[in-house]
Amino acid sequence: MITYREATANDSEQIAQLHSLSWQQNYRGIWRDEFLNGPVLENRRAVWQKRLNQPTPNQNIIVAELEGTICGFACIYANEDPVWGTLLDNLHVHAEQKGKGVGTVLIKSAARWAYAKNPESGFFLWVLQQNTSAQKFYENLGAINQELITHETADGGSSDVYRYVWPDVTKLI
Repeated sequence: MITYREATANDSEQIAQLHSLSWQQNYRGIWRDEFLNGPVLENRRAVWQKRLNQPTPNQNIIVAELEGTICGFACIYANEDPVWGTLLDNLHVHAEQKGKGVGTVLIKSAARWAYAKNPESGFFLWVLQQNTSAQKFYENLGAINQELITHETADGGSSDVYRYVWPDVTKLI
């Protein structure tokens, strides 16, 4: 049975491993192979150690756990943007758990947390233009594709990304 809880500093390695694996599986052909085959895990380790050991006051990280192993996580930043509200910075689910509702529980938990922090805040995230499966997932949950911009990426390049928004987070909850 999958359980959900707030992440602790002890979770940084498992989250980093899942995050890098997710990028390797889903961003192949979008980001540079040199990054995905090379320093991606070290990059994610540094990020998650910092996030979990020195969290910002507006940050929340929720994990999905199956038999002691993290199989999904969401990272949220409340009131990150004055126009769009709370940022869902990461939502990743292990490939073996996709389609089983783990991502839906994580995003709805994140939305409830965001609403508790600020009921007036919107909720948004960025999705790579080529990541059509993620776009469909968010659209099925009521997200609106607001705009397309170019972002710098962790692999040292840039990618076109869509901003998906829920102006009223209660529609997601």
